[in-house]
Amino acid sequence: MKFPKNLASKLEIREQNNALRKLPIPNNLIDFSSNDYLGFSKNKTIFEETHQYLINNNSIQNGATGSRLISGNHQIYQEAEKYIAEFHQSESALIFNSGYDANVGFFSAVPQKGDLILYDELCHASIRDGIQLSNAKSYKFKHNDFEDLERLILKPTTNNQQPTTIYIVTETVFSMDGDCPNMEELIAVAEKYNCHLVVDEAHSLGIFGEHGEGLIQMLGLQDRLFARIMTFGKGLGCHGAAIVGSQELYNYLVNFARSFIYTTGLSPHSVATILVAYQHLQTEQSAIEQLRKNINHFNQQKNILGLKPMFVHSKSAIQSAIIPGNQNVKSIAIQLQEKGFDVKAILSPTVPEGQERLRFCLHSYNTKEEISEVLALLSNFVF
Repeated sequence: MKFPKNLASKLEIREQNNALRKLPIPNNLIDFSSNDYLGFSKNKTIFEETHQYLINNNSIQNGATGSRLISGNHQIYQEAEKYIAEFHQSESALIFNSGYDANVGFFSAVPQKGDLILYDELCHASIRDGIQLSNAKSYKFKHNDFEDLERLILKPTTNNQQPTTIYIVTETVFSMDGDCPNMEELIAVAEKYNCHLVVDEAHSLGIFGEHGEGLIQMLGLQDRLFARIMTFGKGLGCHGAAIVGSQELYNYLVNFARSFIYTTGLSPHSVATILVAYQHLQTEQSAIEQLRKNINHFNQQKNILGLKPMFVHSKSAIQSAIIPGNQNVKSIAIQLQEKGFDVKAILSPTVPEGQERLRFCLHSYNTKEEISEVLALLSNFVF
């Protein structure tokens, strides 16, 4: 059967724009590309403790066997959700199969017809996809621009009817820029207009806070949000996500979030890995502290080498150097890879045209020497 011409044409356009995505081949390069900020995905102790936990609980089961509402709600789910809720100082935590599922489930189910969603223009694709499935109206505000957000809150509707509920949506660390919003200022805006604030903490879990609780808890703001989405595929080095919030929100999502209801649950092994990884956040302070030292060293070195103007301001583990043009940024990424460093180019249309970039992801296991060398190489290639 022939492949449809209109689909083939889209692939051809991608190739002509030097933007065709291909799955990378595994390599042994020095890691500056993965989201495994604390090295938990390769942590032998977590691996062994997860196995022992399953043995101790007599869990000899490879799959969940069904959705959680049918047969897949095994006991480890209850233990993990209880631990996560307590860890994040929240009434409840509901585990989803992925961060994507959590965002799609939340935003397609919670905002109702007559409500309004106002989201940062750089919010993740999973948030945008969930919003598209919602019956609420939605508008984006300029990145971290709360004056623009207020303008949209006060903007009269076409029928002069005030929205029933306004949801404001942002992220604590933006995945492509690595920057953070001023959360105190944003919360002040949300409370001023009685809005419900929803924050995705995918890239701050494991990085901010004494035990990696995330930016919101580090700032002591956890009681002033409607919901937080905690994703496990980054700092925790495993898979899945949880939405933390009130018990009422938990009950609502169990009843109405379609990406939760109509999917097979995670296996006992997957949920046990989440639980053990969370427990290790309490004891792996040395890894969290080393990551922070590496972030500081990276920022110091880019200043010394005169690279600061090309980088987006960031104090997180994501550091992005703007190098416009797909061909330009790909060329420099290849040169760094040939020198042994796994640094990825982020191309348009993943980011806007002209905002193509090298995205450096920092880890607790990167050495100062590796950080200094990769930035020295970048300096040689761009100047």
